[in-house]
Amino acid sequence: MNHLVTSLIAAGILIVLPLAALAAGWTGLLALVLPYGALTLFILGFIYRMLLWARSPVPFRIPTTCGQGKSLPWIKWNPLESPAGKWGVIGRMLLEVLFFRSLFRNSRAEIGYGRTLYTSSKWLWFFALAFHWSLLIILLRHLRLFIEPIAPWINTLSALDGFFEIGLPTLYLSNVLIITGLTFLMLRRVLAPRIRYLSLFSDYFSLLLLFGAVVTGILMRYFFPVDLLAVKSLALGWLTFTPTVPKGLSPFFYIHLFFVCALFIWFPFSKLMHLGGIFLSPTRNLANDSRRKRHVNPWNAPVKVHTYEEYENDFRGQMKEAGLPVEKE
Repeated sequence: MNHLVTSLIAAGILIVLPLAALAAGWTGLLALVLPYGALTLFILGFIYRMLLWARSPVPFRIPTTCGQGKSLPWIKWNPLESPAGKWGVIGRMLLEVLFFRSLFRNSRAEIGYGRTLYTSSKWLWFFALAFHWSLLIILLRHLRLFIEPIAPWINTLSALDGFFEIGLPTLYLSNVLIITGLTFLMLRRVLAPRIRYLSLFSDYFSLLLLFGAVVTGILMRYFFPVDLLAVKSLALGWLTFTPTVPKGLSPFFYIHLFFVCALFIWFPFSKLMHLGGIFLSPTRNLANDSRRKRHVNPWNAPVKVHTYEEYENDFRGQMKEAGLPVEKE
């Protein structure tokens, strides 16, 4: 629990810092310098981590397979569970990225009745999928702040997200699902003894950063409204590199912005980088074709080999004396 307490203190500091900066009159630091700095660190850190992983040697074919591989023509094979070519890999990768295929197949192991029992664990898959898809929809909806005029597809997405037309302003389904998903993921780490034992400060802090950004955004929409025209003016200023600090922005906006910037800075150096790392995972991006194609490790140091022909030439006499068969007399 020490990691959780430490992460809660760190998240509390992230609330106090922007309020202190506002009290000191440093709105320019919050609204101008911090966003550019956070975005720069995010891009550079993301590229650095991807290049670092791309340079890591992968000497063997180690794809995760859950089905029959391609072999003889009369044996039925599974092109997605055990892909033999690039199209199968692409199909399985799309299932992984869009629908969390491997997490859906995940099972929970428990000891019971004197043996290991494996049971379904679909709740984690459901809430994780709900959280990630909701986050994507929210990010796409936020593009309205950076585009003028607003693209029609953004309005369509917002209309679908608020299809039930509950409340005023309209309650977005993605807001409900992202809070529900984050709550489940946090409670899972806090209440499940095995998960709590494995959880580190970085695990809790990543969730709290997401909580901070999401909760402050929801509070601004439904309880503490902000001037959206001023926010859009600031966002367009960022995009055109001519930003100016509008007057009258709520402290909740600056707290929300601070959490978002902190999340951008934290992202490349945390486990959140699975966003990019999934595409460089050798268990996902390699075809299972080791039986049809020989893969030579390019990082092997050159060594002098002793072929069987050379071995027989060197020891043919001794082999004959020992009664061992030889290919040449």
